[in-house]
Amino acid sequence: MDLIVKPTSELSGEIQALSSKNYTTRYLLVAALAEGTSTVYYPAHSEDSDALRRCIRDLGAVIEEDDEKIVITGFGKHPRHVKELNVGNAGAVLRFLMAVASLSPEVTFVNAYPDSLGKRPHDDLIVALEQLGVQVDHQNGRLPITIRGGAPKGGTINVSGEVSSQYLSALLFLTPLLEEDSVIQVTGDMKSKVVVGQTLEVLEQAGIRIEASPDYSTFRVAGRQSYEAKTYTVQGDYPGSAAILAAAAVTRSDVKLHRLEERSKQGERAIVDVLQMMDVPLRHEQGTVHVSGNGRLRAVEFDGDAATDAVLAMVAAAVFAEGTSRFYNVENLRYKECDRITDFVNELKKAGANVEERQAEIIVHGRPHGVEGGVEIDAHFDHRVIMALSIVGLRARKPILIKDAHHVAKSYPQFFDHLASLGASVEWVKE
Repeated sequence: MDLIVKPTSELSGEIQALSSKNYTTRYLLVAALAEGTSTVYYPAHSEDSDALRRCIRDLGAVIEEDDEKIVITGFGKHPRHVKELNVGNAGAVLRFLMAVASLSPEVTFVNAYPDSLGKRPHDDLIVALEQLGVQVDHQNGRLPITIRGGAPKGGTINVSGEVSSQYLSALLFLTPLLEEDSVIQVTGDMKSKVVVGQTLEVLEQAGIRIEASPDYSTFRVAGRQSYEAKTYTVQGDYPGSAAILAAAAVTRSDVKLHRLEERSKQGERAIVDVLQMMDVPLRHEQGTVHVSGNGRLRAVEFDGDAATDAVLAMVAAAVFAEGTSRFYNVENLRYKECDRITDFVNELKKAGANVEERQAEIIVHGRPHGVEGGVEIDAHFDHRVIMALSIVGLRARKPILIKDAHHVAKSYPQFFDHLASLGASVEWVKE
């Protein structure tokens, strides 16, 4: 469905941050890999986390759920043999489960989104799994992908960190279950180290021991380990909240967002620091971020590698800042649901923003008085692009129409409901 975002000068109100998608998927996975019953409180509900729920159930996990929690009896290192798995459009879920599927004789991951996830390459993980003795059939690194495993063997594994940290995380989930010890060597410049830290944090909570070098270039993993059945509580989600906070920053606002831990290891927590650098009036205390926006922002320079999923929201805020902003070290944005540099910049230009791209940078020449709008925007089926373009629509002089905006449900199904509750003027277009 398409959605119209109309100019909105003021936002006010309070909302609860959604639960973290990244932590939810990791907790669900370690619960499935445990032999016993685990409980995950306040799990995220999104297309990504729902895809993982569906797939681990297919692989043999027993799942019971109510409004507050999900109870999972895991399959340990013996997933049920299934012919096919459909991860939808969830790249992280695909990569994590490609590793888990190597414990099964043969699993094919189908291509349900040929124009999005189906275009994304997974060569680096494929090469790493082949070093474990796993046979992988693929289409030039893309879906559909068939994993023929059953008895992967540990040892020394080289994996590239140039494109995504998810390949490394997938191996970190798998290798503790192997009979042999493993040494994982990361080649190239590791992207999104903060997210690797989240994986290690969850693994430690699940009773898994991994020795990581300080620069995350080498990981020593003892084999013959077992995941412990535990109780986990999911913290609030900074990546989705970044869009709400940026929306409050570019308008006159009095907005409080709860359940955002000050000491969270989520890299996207940097949205708070960046908005403060942009002179946005806000306070962050006792798990609540309170934005008292006046619509005035100043330009900023920011290394986005550690906060990948908040960069587009930062860019959207910078569209209205005084001066030129630069977001650098963000090349991995090109390998997401769409090319989040070229595709996003092109759509921003349609709306009237003055932006340019480099291979690993987005440069924004701010227009404090707003942009023209009055156009139809293609969000390329990407939830982060949809949210970021919505921010721009709030300060456009004319409404913008975002095509296929329902794909926001991939990570934040309630996004537009939350925006509307704060006073934003958004309207679904009836088909």
